[in-house]
Amino acid sequence: MLAGCTPWPEEFVDRYWAAGHWRGNTLDNLLRGWALQYGPRTALVHGATRLTYANLNRRVERMAAGLRLRGLRPGQRVVVQLPNVPEFVTTVFALMRIGALPVLCPVSHRAAQVSPIVRVTEAVGYVGPSVYRGFDHTAMAADIAARGPFLRRVFTFEAPGESSPYGGFSTDPAGCHYFPLGSLDSPPGPALAHSADQVALFLLSAADGGAHLLVPRTHDDYAYQARATAELVSLTESDVYLAALPASSPLVFGSPGIVGTLSAGGTVVLVEEADPAACLAAIARERVTVTTVTPATALLWLDAHPAAGADVSALRLVQVGGGAAPVPRATIERMAAEWGCRPQQFLGTAEGPLALTRPGDPDETVLTTQGRPLSPDDEIRIVGADGQEVPDGEPGELLVRGPAIPRGYYRAPDVNARSFTADGYFRTGQLVRRTPDGSLVAAAPARA
Repeated sequence: MLAGCTPWPEEFVDRYWAAGHWRGNTLDNLLRGWALQYGPRTALVHGATRLTYANLNRRVERMAAGLRLRGLRPGQRVVVQLPNVPEFVTTVFALMRIGALPVLCPVSHRAAQVSPIVRVTEAVGYVGPSVYRGFDHTAMAADIAARGPFLRRVFTFEAPGESSPYGGFSTDPAGCHYFPLGSLDSPPGPALAHSADQVALFLLSAADGGAHLLVPRTHDDYAYQARATAELVSLTESDVYLAALPASSPLVFGSPGIVGTLSAGGTVVLVEEADPAACLAAIARERVTVTTVTPATALLWLDAHPAAGADVSALRLVQVGGGAAPVPRATIERMAAEWGCRPQQFLGTAEGPLALTRPGDPDETVLTTQGRPLSPDDEIRIVGADGQEVPDGEPGELLVRGPAIPRGYYRAPDVNARSFTADGYFRTGQLVRRTPDGSLVAAAPARA
């Protein structure tokens, strides 16, 4: 395990392996298998761009070789700050393929958020747009590089038809090298062997004071999360998943999201913002079957749908939730009635999806609860202010541990002491109550 990360105790490692949750395959190697299994099928769609599984894996192979050629090595951290474009997926998998660790960062973040992430992770690389929607990401990266010893390679993305104002390869006085992301195209070398119990990537979680904590996710635990959620919603090769919320978000990347859809041989449609007109048009055009929305996004889409006149009849399941409070019942009823789909409520964080309703649950469960824990080996406790468990039906803070829930944040010992119990339960800070059938109902947060 990477220094600064908290490993699972051996007894839990053995338990999760014996149960078949962890299977010892890295995410990048899983992509190789998916390319062999689903080769000619469409993996990614973005506007007029369509990539098959075989093409996606080939791009990952050649980008990985290009990253190695430009000096990136196993264990090094790289901040990835890209919009919902195919290059986001290829970059993340290419970094994992060479054993580097992508740090998934929303494209909306600015220097005040990105600089501390670079500092804590000691990131040697940054991947982002040169300029995106008026903001100069390359200038931000250059400023961060000039202020510290870490960033030394910046890879800039330009959309097709655009050109970077920074030109091709260059080096600044601080010793930071700049490369167009599209230049990372080299003949692949021998495959590198990595261990699935090692950290695969970092996700961001909001911390006390508005800063960010880094959540290390291993290949084993994240592959299990994506696979388990994909199985829970019965994803198949026929499914089309719309990634409308940021691809860097925990839910859209792997709950089941992008990774889960690819594991089932389905198609991922990427749109760069959750604009109702663009998303409803994409749902109609690509016959989208599954997507993930926040309650606010769901309302925007619902209100825009009649005027848009988009055919959303292919939608079969829409995940909605993610906040600290329950989704309004009226919103879920409208989704089911106006879109003819099955809503799915959830509680989910970067530390792992905590609970989801099941497609076969009674309507009242879907309307009023956030469902049950994902894994049969997820252990939950609901405790009062005194730390003692409360009876079913009474509110308390949700504590949880399981095969897709890390045991600590990266390089944050003080926060870990507050956020995890001595026996490994994560203190979610979420106030919930448990119904007689074991479903969880969210209330206000237990802590700010």
